[in-house]
Amino acid sequence: MITIIAEKPSVARQISRVVGAMERKVGYYGGNNNCVTWAFGHLIQLAMPEAYGVTGFRRESLPIIPDDFQLVSRKDAKGKEDDGVKEQLRVIKNLFEHTEKIIVATDAGREGELIFRYLYQYLGCHVPFQRLWISSLTDKAIKEGLKNLKDGHDYDNLFLSAKARSEADWLVGINATQALTIAAGKGTYSLGRVQTPTLAMVCRRFLENKNFVPTPFWQMHFTTEGDGKAVKFLTADRWKDKADAEAVYQKLKSANSVAIAKVECREKTEEPPLLYDLTTLQKDANVRYGFTAEQTLTIAQKLYEAKAITYPRTSSRYIPDDVYDEIPKLLRTLADNEQWGALSMTIHKPNRHSVNASKVTDHHALLITGEKPQYPSNDDKKIYNLIVARMLEAFSDKCVKELTTITVDVNGIPFVAKGTVIRQQGWRFIMNEDTDTDHLPNWKEGQELHVTGWGLADGKTKPAAIHTEATLLSEMEHCGKNIDDEELAQAIKDCGIGTPATRAAIIETLIDREYMIRLNKQLIPTEKGLFIYNLLKDKQIADVAMTGQWEQSLARIERGEHNAEDFRKGIEDYTGSIVRELLSLEDRFVHSGIGIPCPKCGKGTMQFYKKIVKCDNPACDCHVFREKAGKELTNDQLKALLTEGRTGIIKGFKSKQGNSFDAVVTLNRETFQTEFSFPERKSQPKKSKSRK
Repeated sequence: MITIIAEKPSVARQISRVVGAMERKVGYYGGNNNCVTWAFGHLIQLAMPEAYGVTGFRRESLPIIPDDFQLVSRKDAKGKEDDGVKEQLRVIKNLFEHTEKIIVATDAGREGELIFRYLYQYLGCHVPFQRLWISSLTDKAIKEGLKNLKDGHDYDNLFLSAKARSEADWLVGINATQALTIAAGKGTYSLGRVQTPTLAMVCRRFLENKNFVPTPFWQMHFTTEGDGKAVKFLTADRWKDKADAEAVYQKLKSANSVAIAKVECREKTEEPPLLYDLTTLQKDANVRYGFTAEQTLTIAQKLYEAKAITYPRTSSRYIPDDVYDEIPKLLRTLADNEQWGALSMTIHKPNRHSVNASKVTDHHALLITGEKPQYPSNDDKKIYNLIVARMLEAFSDKCVKELTTITVDVNGIPFVAKGTVIRQQGWRFIMNEDTDTDHLPNWKEGQELHVTGWGLADGKTKPAAIHTEATLLSEMEHCGKNIDDEELAQAIKDCGIGTPATRAAIIETLIDREYMIRLNKQLIPTEKGLFIYNLLKDKQIADVAMTGQWEQSLARIERGEHNAEDFRKGIEDYTGSIVRELLSLEDRFVHSGIGIPCPKCGKGTMQFYKKIVKCDNPACDCHVFREKAGKELTNDQLKALLTEGRTGIIKGFKSKQGNSFDAVVTLNRETFQTEFSFPERKSQPKKSKSRK
């Protein structure tokens, strides 16, 4: 008997039909000497700290670094094992114990490999296994994949990479969260290896936008007539000083005619865009339809399981030559499509811009399969049509434009007009976008132009826009770099943080943790999120570049170029370092005393920290140190000092000479400095002598 294990029931059902195992059993399909079962995603996960004898959030327990990680079955939010999980594990265990071979049909990627390997280890299984590695769920792809099964151990490096990522996320997430929560003294502050740098990106962009101070500028322009339409010339430079701009403008505006100094024409060729990977699909869906990254991934997964598209969690935007050879046949499957049929027939020789086998990772770029989606929703259609449109664009001819720049010199000030003519529409014909022409008249150098009007316009510089999911995904992909050039963006993809499969979940986690919210398309950090950012922005846990380096190391482990044990040691050292950093932030948290008005300014509120109490009004400098003459004042004593101006008698102060003394601490209402007061001791009545 052969056991095939898929990642979820819907995929198992399709495979079972192909292999002839159509008899439905409890937890699997059987027939034709095959049993096809399934996981429910991650059935097995890393055990929580309690499994290693660490209970509660205790400073002395940190950092928590297990010698060997323990695996446990998936638990619910309350730490209890789900009955469905328990039953499915029992089914899988029984099948594994009675099979001669296992075929791994979990999703062909890092997480799919981890799902099976953790399950295999947890059950203590030693049955030989082979890998079904396919990029679509069509019957043809499944049959060909089953004919060309790979040795399971060919994917050991993929598993080691997935395992290293899983353990790194545990070490950093568990330890950082506990360390910061302990430092805070109350509440829980969730941190993560990828989560926290991503929050830093959102907050940094938000603050840059909100704190941006616009710089005014001025530009001059004039208009003239040509080929029956108005043509506008604008100064090549901007003036930052209004008086200077107006002075120049007064000198120029009297000119009734100008001479053309230079006419420059050049041809610009635009290669078609590369095919979609998951991240670029998510970005376009967000821009066009406002879809969240998670929403797009869910729809794409649904279309994949419906056999309509290839594997969606791909990080590649290229295809190999053998897939390229099938493109003409694939395009013909669109012939009767009302929206795309005519356009697909315009592609006679598909463009090879997206063909490069060396840049194909686990899976090639997103394509349709030729199978039509059955009963798609409107949202399903939108994502499917985006993939079709991008595929048609990618295989269309290049776009050729003619760019014209005309320069006019007016009293030493250059004015410029620019025009564009589409010579070959090429791939831009598919979506009919950016095809507007701005044709300039056929003017020659030295030609005189009659000025019909002058103007002086003012403007202001603009900040970078607040992040949307599209722009955040781009920064995550390129490790905080804004890159428009597709080729350059592809070259540094290994430096990104997270993976195409996990970035959507990271965004959702930050929203679930109430660190940010969605406002229309924008991602807005909450007060809590900004507090965490301001606290951690200079710390290692928020370092985007360092997180990108970890991701690069994981990719190298997958390729067999880096040792997983060395990676683990580096993460352990890093964990110890961030724990020390985070625990040292205790002074930055408010622990008590909120609500006591500042005795000096009356506007702010006194905030209690470990070593100091200070006013939260930035314009006020009122503060009181907890320690005075070797004695640390309690919260109650400080409250009395701030509200009543004095404490009760406090015993145990130490003088500079080391002598002990008792005193009242008072607050000088003029200087707002603390002072000692020594109340007079009441004289004790003399004892009368007893008479004999």
